[in-house]
Amino acid sequence: MIYKQWNFAVLIVISIFFSVGNGIAANSTATGTVFLDTNGSQVKDDNEKGLPGVRVSNGQDIVQTDADGRYALAVTDDTIIFVIKPRGFMTPVNENRLPKFYYIHKPHGSPDGLKYAGIAPTGPLPESIDFPLTEQSEPDTFKVLVFGDTQPYNMQEIEWLAHDVVEEIIGTDAVFGISLGDLVGDDLSLFHPLNEVMATVGIPWYNVHGNHDMNFLATDDRYADETFERVYGPACYSYDWGPVHFINIDNVHFYRNAENKPRYASEVGEQQLTFIRNNLAFVPKDQLIVLSFHIPLTEMRDVDKLMNLLGDRPHTLSLSAHTHFQRDDFVGPDHGWHGDAPHHHHNHATTSGSWWRGALDEVGIPHTTMRDGAPNGYGIFTFSGNQYSIRFKAARRPADYQMNVWTPWEVASTETHNTDIIVNVFGGTKRSTVEFRLGEVGEWEPMTYMPQEDPYYKALKARDNTNHLERKLHTALRETMKTQLKEDSELPQRGNAISGVVKSSHIWQAKLPVSVLKGTHVIYVRTTDMFGQIFTGRRIIRVY
Repeated sequence: MIYKQWNFAVLIVISIFFSVGNGIAANSTATGTVFLDTNGSQVKDDNEKGLPGVRVSNGQDIVQTDADGRYALAVTDDTIIFVIKPRGFMTPVNENRLPKFYYIHKPHGSPDGLKYAGIAPTGPLPESIDFPLTEQSEPDTFKVLVFGDTQPYNMQEIEWLAHDVVEEIIGTDAVFGISLGDLVGDDLSLFHPLNEVMATVGIPWYNVHGNHDMNFLATDDRYADETFERVYGPACYSYDWGPVHFINIDNVHFYRNAENKPRYASEVGEQQLTFIRNNLAFVPKDQLIVLSFHIPLTEMRDVDKLMNLLGDRPHTLSLSAHTHFQRDDFVGPDHGWHGDAPHHHHNHATTSGSWWRGALDEVGIPHTTMRDGAPNGYGIFTFSGNQYSIRFKAARRPADYQMNVWTPWEVASTETHNTDIIVNVFGGTKRSTVEFRLGEVGEWEPMTYMPQEDPYYKALKARDNTNHLERKLHTALRETMKTQLKEDSELPQRGNAISGVVKSSHIWQAKLPVSVLKGTHVIYVRTTDMFGQIFTGRRIIRVY
């Protein structure tokens, strides 16, 4: 027993020395135990054993628990201590299925003047900060749901999210979910009702900090995520699930410009880079690493530093959202990547689509088609060992709805060879192959990868703009007639105009064949993506 106490004392001294040497200005030391919570009470009982070799961090430094499950880490008055969930174990989750893997140490709490509540003063450092874990099965192959910007600006949009997206995934066979930032649209009081809706899915949900999740009255970046931290915990952390290592990063840097107006840029920053560097020292080179953040990789001003930390690891994937369209980048040395094959960065589709805009459908939900012509939706990621595949799922659409095929309805028989077939493959990348044929027999013909503005989306936007103009005129007319009508009833909603068109990075094009017989024909389209998944689509045309 004397030896164990001496050994732990040495661990404390070493942890303080190590932390100071790596940038943490230590003013205290946090100690505690990571233990196997056999009865699920979340409190360490005398008969519950500590777990050795589990990683614990203060946001920069990482230590492993000793043979008795104990750790020691230096802290300041603004530190979040968290456990890095190991494979085969799970942290508790709260009533909204949010993982409880951290302890916030902010004795004085968040600064005054924030619009939304930050963290209340936590008081003196507890004598022991313990982390309970329970055992769970984590096979090599598993599924994860991934959401881009849910981004509701009000309760109406939370209702749309619930009915449009969340209801269909209740009972999913995915083991957890990730939201890639912009959880809400600036109104941070919506975190709670959003979390209640997400909890109905029934699986743990990990969250990334986005630029619309910030406290805009903050003085600088240090305090911009205080409300996020109160609700979700640290904005930068990691965890293992099965054979995959996940790292969630806050790449939104808040600042005030010369006029003292709130602004943001995209960077990881030295503190998080230090954590990632220390974290990766514990991750085997053959393990798949998945990095999640909000703003796309290629827009980060310190992207080269992040890529350098990954070195030449052969199995990496990074995810972002933010843009409200879907795109895949294959990153090379120009962004600091040094691997033999390009690094795959997936800029994910958003569940809010085009910011919950567009004409309302028969159940009162906007179509909210994204700017690249793809519908709003989410991703189903399948991980197997150090391999992965991605499948896009359009909200409230069949699972096989993976493309739009665009041609005129009628074509003169003399003009078929001048008529384009344009296919938007929602989850397609430049590594996809796309083919078509006219009719059920005949050879498949290759289509050419040609990123461009989606003609379907341009036509949809023109219709929505007309509807929006009619709504504005109707509203103005009602205002002028209020006294005559002697009423103040609400106008029926018709939906807001959708956003501007962008070039879609997942469009293919070809010409119809020459000398097509007059009559009605079916165009068949087939695509095979970079993961070997095959999807099909069809469109009927009439040749006269």
